Amino acid sequence: MNGIVIIDKPAGWTSQDVVSKLRGVFKTRRIGHGGTLDPMATGVLPVFVGRATRGVEFFEHAHKTYEAVLQLGITTDTEDITGNILEEKPVCVTENEFLSVLEQFRGEIQQIPPMYSAIKVNGQKLYDLARKGKEVERKSRTITIFKLECLEFSGNQAKILVHCSKGTYIRTLCKDIGAALGCGGCMAALRRVQAGDYTIDQAVSLQTLVESDNPEIYLAPVDSLFAEYDKLVLTPNQEKRCRNGNSFSISLPDGQYRAYSQNGEFLMLAKVENSIMSTVKSFFDI
Repeated sequence: MNGIVIIDKPAGWTSQDVVSKLRGVFKTRRIGHGGTLDPMATGVLPVFVGRATRGVEFFEHAHKTYEAVLQLGITTDTEDITGNILEEKPVCVTENEFLSVLEQFRGEIQQIPPMYSAIKVNGQKLYDLARKGKEVERKSRTITIFKLECLEFSGNQAKILVHCSKGTYIRTLCKDIGAALGCGGCMAALRRVQAGDYTIDQAVSLQTLVESDNPEIYLAPVDSLFAEYDKLVLTPNQEKRCRNGNSFSISLPDGQYRAYSQNGEFLMLAKVENSIMSTVKSFFDI
């Protein structure tokens, strides 16, 4: 089995838990996921099966969209509601004040990753240090918030929609918004509604897959990962060179392409430079 299944990850599961479960469902160890979700989070988790795992690296930079609940007035060590409370403050924030503060978090901003994260400092994961009660200095990182909207506001809580770049911590965004408002804040809930071009409408529950007699029907084709690129059917000679890892001449504009065999098999993500086509990544059976 080869393809990409979009899981609606249940709360309480790690992304790796899902992968481990699906190894049994699809009867293969060749499975990986495209973007970690915290255990408390739900929503879109693309899982790559079989030959599709070769495409995981191309998904690492995909933009993500989340719906998050921001709890105002509470600051925790993990920056979400599951952590130990560090501080509680009264909340006297109007909806207009909340909307006004959001503006400073749109566009390209700096963000300091949380201690409870898998980022490594001097070879050690931050969350391992955090669990030992240690805190180390973290360098700020440049992220981009393409879209930040308030969906609901109820005084102490706000539901926000965030479309962001790779590496954005929504927990930290919630904490920083709370800090800017002067009352503190943490993330109370998180749901990923889109990752790359894959949306929550395409997602299937883990339970559905586990109970399915034919889980393969839920696999999207590998080439769906590269839908933005033009499709090209190779000649038999070009296909032979492709399968041998060789480049070849072709009259096409520079850029990236999805290359297929005469019988429709997806062969490779290819690039053209100066009328020469070469392999970026191959996906055919060897």
